[in-house]
Amino acid sequence: MSDSTPRVIALLGGTGKEGSALARRWTRAGYDVVIGSRDPDKAGRLCAELNSPLPRARASSAGYTEAAESADVVVLTVPFPAQRALVESIRPALAGKILIDATVPLMPPKVARVQLPPGGSAVLAIQELLGGATRVVSAFQNVSAHVIDDPDHPVDCDVLVCGDDPAARETVIALAAAIGMRGLHAGPLCNSAAAEALTSVLISINSRYKVSGSGIRITGIDSVPAREAQ
Repeated sequence: MSDSTPRVIALLGGTGKEGSALARRWTRAGYDVVIGSRDPDKAGRLCAELNSPLPRARASSAGYTEAAESADVVVLTVPFPAQRALVESIRPALAGKILIDATVPLMPPKVARVQLPPGGSAVLAIQELLGGATRVVSAFQNVSAHVIDDPDHPVDCDVLVCGDDPAARETVIALAAAIGMRGLHAGPLCNSAAAEALTSVLISINSRYKVSGSGIRITGIDSVPAREAQ
Protein backbone atom coordinates (compact mmCIF):
# COMPACT_ATOMS: atom_id res chain seq x y z
CA MET A 1 0.00 0.00 0.00
CA SER A 2 1.29 3.50 -0.83
CA ASP A 3 0.48 6.69 1.06
CA SER A 4 -1.74 7.80 -1.82
CA THR A 5 -4.06 4.79 -1.59
CA PRO A 6 -5.23 4.39 2.01
CA ARG A 7 -7.60 1.50 2.57
CA VAL A 8 -9.29 2.62 5.78
CA ILE A 9 -10.00 6.12 7.09
CA ALA A 10 -10.82 6.70 10.78
CA LEU A 11 -12.80 9.79 11.69
CA LEU A 12 -12.36 10.74 15.33
CA GLY A 13 -15.38 12.77 16.33
CA GLY A 14 -17.07 11.22 13.34
CA THR A 15 -20.60 11.69 14.65
CA GLY A 16 -20.22 15.48 14.52
CA LYS A 17 -21.28 17.59 11.58
CA GLU A 18 -17.90 17.76 9.83
CA GLY A 19 -16.89 14.17 10.54
CA SER A 20 -20.18 12.63 9.44
CA ALA A 21 -20.26 14.75 6.28
CA LEU A 22 -16.76 13.64 5.28
CA ALA A 23 -17.64 10.03 6.13
CA ARG A 24 -20.70 10.23 3.89
CA ARG A 25 -18.63 11.36 0.92
CA TRP A 26 -15.78 8.91 1.47
CA THR A 27 -18.08 5.89 1.81
CA ARG A 28 -19.87 6.95 -1.38
CA ALA A 29 -16.44 7.18 -3.05
CA GLY A 30 -15.63 3.57 -2.11
CA TYR A 31 -13.51 4.02 1.01
CA ASP A 32 -13.99 2.07 4.23
CA VAL A 33 -14.41 4.38 7.22
CA VAL A 34 -14.40 3.81 10.96
CA ILE A 35 -16.38 6.26 13.05
CA GLY A 36 -14.49 6.91 16.27
CA SER A 37 -16.82 8.06 19.03
CA ARG A 38 -17.45 7.99 22.77
CA ASP A 39 -21.13 7.26 22.06
CA PRO A 40 -21.46 3.78 20.51
CA ASP A 41 -25.22 4.09 20.03
CA LYS A 42 -24.95 7.36 18.12
CA ALA A 43 -22.05 6.01 16.06
CA GLY A 44 -24.00 2.84 15.27
CA ARG A 45 -26.98 4.82 14.04
CA LEU A 46 -24.74 6.94 11.82
CA CYS A 47 -23.09 3.84 10.34
CA ALA A 48 -26.49 2.34 9.54
CA GLU A 49 -27.44 5.58 7.78
CA LEU A 50 -24.18 5.72 5.83
CA ASN A 51 -24.37 2.08 4.77
CA SER A 52 -28.03 2.05 3.74
CA PRO A 53 -27.56 3.38 0.15
CA LEU A 54 -24.38 1.39 -0.52
CA PRO A 55 -24.04 -2.01 -2.23
CA ARG A 56 -21.99 -3.20 0.75
CA ALA A 57 -21.33 -1.82 4.20
CA ARG A 58 -18.33 0.51 4.32
CA ALA A 59 -18.88 2.27 7.66
CA SER A 60 -18.23 0.77 11.07
CA SER A 61 -17.73 2.22 14.53
CA ALA A 62 -15.26 1.87 17.38
CA GLY A 63 -13.79 3.73 20.32
CA TYR A 64 -11.20 6.38 19.58
CA THR A 65 -8.14 4.19 20.13
CA GLU A 66 -9.53 1.20 18.25
CA ALA A 67 -10.60 3.40 15.34
CA ALA A 68 -7.13 4.95 15.05
CA GLU A 69 -5.42 1.56 15.29
CA SER A 70 -7.55 0.12 12.49
CA ALA A 71 -6.95 2.90 9.96
CA ASP A 72 -4.26 3.95 7.52
CA VAL A 73 -5.24 7.61 7.77
CA VAL A 74 -6.85 9.25 10.80
CA VAL A 75 -8.99 12.40 10.57
CA LEU A 76 -9.53 14.56 13.66
CA THR A 77 -12.83 16.46 13.62
CA VAL A 78 -13.47 17.20 17.30
CA PRO A 79 -14.02 20.70 18.73
CA PHE A 80 -10.89 22.62 19.70
CA PRO A 81 -11.34 22.19 23.49
CA ALA A 82 -11.23 18.39 23.05
CA GLN A 83 -8.39 18.26 20.51
CA ARG A 84 -5.26 17.98 22.63
CA ALA A 85 -6.63 15.68 25.33
CA LEU A 86 -7.95 13.25 22.74
CA VAL A 87 -4.66 13.13 20.83
CA GLU A 88 -2.72 12.63 24.04
CA SER A 89 -4.99 9.74 25.03
CA ILE A 90 -4.44 7.82 21.75
CA ARG A 91 -0.90 8.90 20.95
CA PRO A 92 0.54 5.36 20.53
CA ALA A 93 -2.24 4.45 18.07
CA LEU A 94 -1.22 7.35 15.80
CA ALA A 95 2.40 6.27 15.38
CA GLY A 96 3.35 5.69 11.76
CA LYS A 97 0.13 7.19 10.41
CA ILE A 98 -1.02 10.36 8.72
CA LEU A 99 -3.23 12.47 10.99
CA ILE A 100 -5.45 14.94 9.13
CA ASP A 101 -6.37 17.62 11.66
CA ALA A 102 -9.35 19.79 10.74
CA THR A 103 -9.36 21.63 14.06
CA VAL A 104 -10.34 25.28 14.15
CA PRO A 105 -9.59 27.19 17.40
CA LEU A 106 -12.99 28.83 17.74
CA MET A 107 -13.65 30.56 21.06
CA PRO A 108 -17.42 30.82 21.68
CA PRO A 109 -19.32 33.02 21.78
CA LYS A 110 -17.15 35.21 19.51
CA VAL A 111 -16.59 32.61 16.80
CA ALA A 112 -16.55 35.25 14.06
CA ARG A 113 -13.41 36.78 15.58
CA VAL A 114 -9.95 35.31 14.93
CA GLN A 115 -8.55 34.01 18.23
CA LEU A 116 -5.54 31.80 17.55
CA PRO A 117 -4.09 29.89 20.52
CA PRO A 118 -0.67 30.50 22.09
CA GLY A 119 1.93 29.42 19.55
CA GLY A 120 -0.28 30.57 16.69
CA SER A 121 -1.73 27.28 15.40
CA ALA A 122 -3.86 24.56 16.99
CA VAL A 123 -2.72 21.98 14.43
CA LEU A 124 0.98 22.83 14.63
CA ALA A 125 0.79 22.28 18.40
CA ILE A 126 -0.41 18.73 17.76
CA GLN A 127 2.55 17.98 15.47
CA GLU A 128 4.88 19.26 18.17
CA LEU A 129 3.12 17.02 20.70
CA LEU A 130 3.35 13.91 18.52
CA GLY A 131 6.85 14.47 17.20
CA GLY A 132 8.15 12.66 14.13
CA ALA A 133 6.23 9.43 14.74
CA THR A 134 3.08 10.87 13.13
CA ARG A 135 2.79 13.06 10.06
CA VAL A 136 0.20 15.75 10.78
CA VAL A 137 -1.56 17.50 7.90
CA SER A 138 -3.95 20.43 8.25
CA ALA A 139 -6.99 20.41 5.94
CA PHE A 140 -10.76 20.91 5.58
CA GLN A 141 -11.03 23.85 8.02
CA ASN A 142 -12.59 26.16 5.42
CA VAL A 143 -15.21 23.88 3.87
CA SER A 144 -18.65 24.03 5.45
CA ALA A 145 -20.08 20.77 6.78
CA HIS A 146 -23.39 21.95 5.35
CA VAL A 147 -21.87 21.84 1.84
CA ILE A 148 -19.99 18.57 2.31
CA ASP A 149 -22.96 16.70 3.74
CA ASP A 150 -24.83 16.51 0.42
CA PRO A 151 -22.70 14.11 -1.67
CA ASP A 152 -24.56 15.13 -4.83
CA HIS A 153 -23.80 18.83 -4.30
CA PRO A 154 -20.63 20.19 -5.99
CA VAL A 155 -18.15 21.73 -3.56
CA ASP A 156 -17.30 25.10 -5.09
CA CYS A 157 -14.28 25.92 -2.96
CA ASP A 158 -10.69 24.80 -2.45
CA VAL A 159 -9.06 22.92 0.43
CA LEU A 160 -5.82 24.35 1.78
CA VAL A 161 -3.51 21.46 2.69
CA CYS A 162 -0.58 22.28 4.99
CA GLY A 163 2.04 19.86 6.26
CA ASP A 164 5.76 19.39 6.64
CA ASP A 165 5.78 16.13 4.63
CA PRO A 166 4.99 16.68 0.91
CA ALA A 167 4.02 13.01 0.39
CA ALA A 168 1.53 13.20 3.26
CA ARG A 169 0.07 16.38 1.78
CA GLU A 170 -0.29 14.60 -1.56
CA THR A 171 -2.23 11.79 0.13
CA VAL A 172 -4.66 14.30 1.62
CA ILE A 173 -5.05 16.08 -1.72
CA ALA A 174 -5.94 12.73 -3.32
CA LEU A 175 -8.51 12.04 -0.59
CA ALA A 176 -10.05 15.47 -1.16
CA ALA A 177 -10.15 14.90 -4.92
CA ALA A 178 -11.89 11.57 -4.41
CA ILE A 179 -14.85 13.40 -2.85
CA GLY A 180 -15.03 16.23 -5.36
CA MET A 181 -12.80 18.84 -3.73
CA ARG A 182 -9.70 20.51 -5.09
CA GLY A 183 -6.93 20.31 -2.52
CA LEU A 184 -3.91 22.55 -2.91
CA HIS A 185 -0.43 22.34 -1.43
CA ALA A 186 -0.40 25.33 0.93
CA GLY A 187 3.07 24.92 2.40
CA PRO A 188 4.43 23.73 5.75
CA LEU A 189 2.30 23.04 8.78
CA CYS A 190 2.98 26.45 10.32
CA ASN A 191 0.86 27.90 7.48
CA SER A 192 -2.13 26.17 9.05
CA ALA A 193 -2.51 29.31 11.14
CA ALA A 194 -3.88 31.08 8.06
CA ALA A 195 -6.49 28.38 7.38
CA GLU A 196 -7.50 28.22 11.04
CA ALA A 197 -7.94 32.00 11.18
CA LEU A 198 -9.79 32.10 7.87
CA THR A 199 -12.66 30.04 9.30
CA SER A 200 -13.67 32.90 11.59
CA VAL A 201 -13.57 35.25 8.60
CA LEU A 202 -15.90 32.92 6.68
CA ILE A 203 -18.26 32.68 9.67
CA SER A 204 -18.42 36.47 9.71
CA ILE A 205 -19.16 36.51 5.96
CA ASN A 206 -21.88 33.88 6.41
CA SER A 207 -23.52 36.01 9.08
CA ARG A 208 -23.32 39.27 7.16
CA TYR A 209 -24.62 37.87 3.87
CA LYS A 210 -27.08 35.35 5.35
CA VAL A 211 -25.48 32.27 3.76
CA SER A 212 -24.37 28.98 5.32
CA GLY A 213 -21.50 27.78 3.16
CA SER A 214 -19.09 30.47 1.99
CA GLY A 215 -15.67 29.19 1.02
CA ILE A 216 -12.49 30.16 -0.79
CA ARG A 217 -11.26 29.62 -4.32
CA ILE A 218 -7.62 30.14 -5.30
CA THR A 219 -7.32 31.73 -8.73
CA GLY A 220 -4.56 31.49 -11.31
CA ILE A 221 -4.11 27.69 -11.19
CA ASP A 222 -7.11 26.45 -13.13
CA SER A 223 -4.95 23.70 -14.64
CA VAL A 224 -5.21 21.75 -11.35
CA PRO A 225 -8.80 20.45 -11.47
CA ALA A 226 -10.48 18.34 -8.81
CA ARG A 227 -10.23 14.68 -9.80
CA GLU A 228 -12.92 12.06 -9.69
CA ALA A 229 -12.78 9.21 -7.19
CA GLN A 230 -10.16 6.61 -8.04
